Amino acid sequence: MIPASFEYHRAASVDDAIEALGRDEDAKLLAGGHSLVPAMKLRIARPSVLVDLGRLDELRYVRDDGDRIAIGALTRHAQLVADPVLEGACPVVARTAELVGDPQVRHRGTIGGSVAHADPASDLPAVLLALDADFVARGPDGERTVPASSFFTGPFETALGPREVLVEIRVPKAERGVYLKHARRAQDWATVGVAATVVDRATRVAFAGMGATPLRVLGVEEALANGAGAAEAASRSDEGTEPPSDVVGSSEYRAHLARVYVQRALDLL
Repeated sequence: MIPASFEYHRAASVDDAIEALGRDEDAKLLAGGHSLVPAMKLRIARPSVLVDLGRLDELRYVRDDGDRIAIGALTRHAQLVADPVLEGACPVVARTAELVGDPQVRHRGTIGGSVAHADPASDLPAVLLALDADFVARGPDGERTVPASSFFTGPFETALGPREVLVEIRVPKAERGVYLKHARRAQDWATVGVAATVVDRATRVAFAGMGATPLRVLGVEEALANGAGAAEAASRSDEGTEPPSDVVGSSEYRAHLARVYVQRALDLL
């Protein structure tokens, strides 16, 4: 498997990456490369220019930013797992990062790459949606902030513009949170993943693998707000979802898993 030919540009700064993206409409950003490089080898992705962000260490950080935690987009999963700020203020992000892939993936893959790739079965996007995170993008016109609720627009599609770079992710401080997933094998993508968090005394629930994007489970949230218990709230898990049918499982199977895992997650909160 050999990728199609492409030009390679190693970005010296975020602004340099933005400028390089403007040279060709088929340019792509490279972060950890665990999603893009296999797609290039299969020629599913055929970028004309590959803009490598890997040397931009200024985008690797986790810091306390008042009422939120700021995470640089190039922070690797392994860094998230071990970070003391996250462990104390928003441990669900660290614990979810520990479930991503294998050690090789966690030491190369980045949170920004996972978010921007927008795989609907990915773990961290679902957790960030349940946390109502904010995503900071920088482009030719400066920076803008996109809420998680508006960021994921379709399978492998986001609100990022063609010349925008995701530079930071901001999550609220949430000591209570859990992420559970069902997968065929260890290190697989989630057949169904459930994130449940408590932020400002409100319980939020989100799915991976139950639609074309990560999904907030609004029926469950509404039931909880009205005083329902975990089992009753979980009975509304399939509202607003479109679980796919594939070789891993049918849509009915995924809907069943969703109800089971929502109740388990709520019981653990």
